[in-house]
Amino acid sequence: MDIVESILDIPVQNPPEEEFSSADLTWTKFGTPDRHDDVALIPYDRVDTFIIGECSNVECPTRFHIERGRKRSKGSLKEYKNDEYLEYKLYWCSFGPENYGEGGGILPSRRYRLNTRNRAARPQSMRGCTCHFVVKRLYARPSLALIIYNDRRHVNKSGFVCHGPLDRDAIGPGAKKIPYICNEIQQQTMSMIYLGIPEENVLEKHIEGIQRYCGSNAKVDSLASQYVQKLGMIIKRSTHELDLDDQASIRMWVERNKKSIFFYQNTSEADPFILGIQTEWQLQQMIRFGHRSLIAADSTFGIKRLKYPLCTLLVFDSRQHALPVAWVITRSFAKPDVAKWMKALLSRASSVEPGWKISGFLIDDAAAENDPIRDVFDCPILFSLWRVRRSWLRNIVRKCSNIEVQREIFKRLGKIVYGIWDGLDTLAALEELTLDFVDQTAFIQYFKASWVPKIEMWLSTMRALPLASQEASGAIEAYHVKLKAKLFDDSHLGALQRVDWLVHKLTTELHSSYWLDRYADESDSFQNVKEEYVASTSWHRALQIPDTAVTLDDKDQLFAKVLSQKDSNLTHIVWNPGSEFAFCDCAWSLQGNLCKHVIKVNVICENRQGYQSSMSFRSFKEILTSLRKKHMDDSIALDLSMAWTQQMLEQIKQLVELNSSNNISTVVNNMPLKWVSKKGRTSVGIPSSILVLPSSSRSITKNVAVRQKNRKRKRLSRLRW
Repeated sequence: MDIVESILDIPVQNPPEEEFSSADLTWTKFGTPDRHDDVALIPYDRVDTFIIGECSNVECPTRFHIERGRKRSKGSLKEYKNDEYLEYKLYWCSFGPENYGEGGGILPSRRYRLNTRNRAARPQSMRGCTCHFVVKRLYARPSLALIIYNDRRHVNKSGFVCHGPLDRDAIGPGAKKIPYICNEIQQQTMSMIYLGIPEENVLEKHIEGIQRYCGSNAKVDSLASQYVQKLGMIIKRSTHELDLDDQASIRMWVERNKKSIFFYQNTSEADPFILGIQTEWQLQQMIRFGHRSLIAADSTFGIKRLKYPLCTLLVFDSRQHALPVAWVITRSFAKPDVAKWMKALLSRASSVEPGWKISGFLIDDAAAENDPIRDVFDCPILFSLWRVRRSWLRNIVRKCSNIEVQREIFKRLGKIVYGIWDGLDTLAALEELTLDFVDQTAFIQYFKASWVPKIEMWLSTMRALPLASQEASGAIEAYHVKLKAKLFDDSHLGALQRVDWLVHKLTTELHSSYWLDRYADESDSFQNVKEEYVASTSWHRALQIPDTAVTLDDKDQLFAKVLSQKDSNLTHIVWNPGSEFAFCDCAWSLQGNLCKHVIKVNVICENRQGYQSSMSFRSFKEILTSLRKKHMDDSIALDLSMAWTQQMLEQIKQLVELNSSNNISTVVNNMPLKWVSKKGRTSVGIPSSILVLPSSSRSITKNVAVRQKNRKRKRLSRLRW
């Protein structure tokens, strides 16, 4: 076919049929020998009939949606070519372009599309179809439309038919009889199946969800039962071993689940293996709960048992529970490698929510590289004691049989940590500890081998960084315990050295568990799941203990007694009250965990005289003091320190006022009203009264560009034709 270089040489076609399609048109190659497209000219008022005809394709029935559109006003161009547009619309098959069926091998396709307004109504409808075309209303001849067909075949990138009667993967009854199943209902059903809930209970909840859209109908209930059975069969038959070779298997998984991968680097001579996993739901939760809040890291999990250690990034949800929003599987903790996946994670969040920013990054490993966190997230870094406390307590209980010795060793270790601000000689204190407990051979050998060589590094990190609260530490520990219970199940011990098994467990069972927890809490359904979720951290369990159940030893302040809420005849004793290194005799504490009794006692001790302050408060106090002690001759450092100090004090004052006030309107009315330049105002016109340090002109320019880009995107989304 000859290539036409002028649009004036293309004939106008107007088929006599009421509705016509691409098969009824003669297509012309328009452009240059190097770059040309299949085009056709039709009257502009017949574009709608052409689209209706394309949707009625017998082999691939579908709907087309407008992916992108632009407009020009008449007279806006002084000089223009014959193919310039007055209106531009890109139409794409609603079974594409993205494949929400995870490669097309798990979720069944549909023969027809029911919901025509929302192309993402059902994940089964996203089959990766590449069929799309452009309609240009010509600027020079507004009565004509130029149709540019980029791809007329309804196939995916692999060249296979991906929807319609010719799709070999299309299973089940006709789509016209299938009830509407939204993402929420499907995820709920999958989560319940993964968690081992009986099929009759899964079906009951599934039908309840469908009836919100379809009403009560015997036919709908029957089809829903078939759907649940087939989905359960697919899940039961699914396996982590996509290939006998683990590396090949994980490559196949990555290829099938690209939407759940934010960073992937295969092993090579120059680069280590790095796999960053984040589902769309996790991305939503990270944006929702991480913006202007904290992100925490449960790092180096399974370093001795798994093929590659696992690092989990956590946010704190509306109940201050730790929620996993990303998993990183790698052995490399070098600065360049950490910076790679952190930049990719931040870029993904910013692409969805421009301006997304966290207020702080909480680490639990003194050996972690802090520079990538500061460079990428540009936020303060906090340190959590939960890993140190848990490791020490677990090994004390395991290696020392006498409970009195256990609590005394734990108390002495706590004094060493508290002494980082009192000028305590760490080496002398450690030597004294080993001499006093020389008969506890197993523990002393463990401590000398595992902690003495690096304890100065840990203590210096605690001294340099602000310390997290017990609530945050308890939430991270609760996630760690749940993760360990899921992964180290005896039935799966033979697969610990396979990466595909680890990925499968994370993205199915663990992901489903947290999804269902959040759904149960926000929808007020699944009451048993909601109750377990609310009580999943020691902090929330501690809130259920009344103050009257706690008795303090006010004379010597050596211990506290906590009356059990389940058994009135049982009393737990907490030694060294008021300290993060308090020791309780309950079963949960003896497993190395931070128990509710310790938290309850410490909360009460905060308001009592004679008890030491929490480590997080001591840390914050020391940082404030050091900021105010800057040398007078260093004016820049002094000004910066005073600005940060003033900002923190203002925030503390507002929090204290909010907590102590019974009427929030009084607090709001007393806030000063400060106006700034128009560009610096918030969306409601009243900026925050908290002092903010001035940013560089480069960051200001970047923020302005982001806002302009957002306005342009919003304007495009409002276009109506």
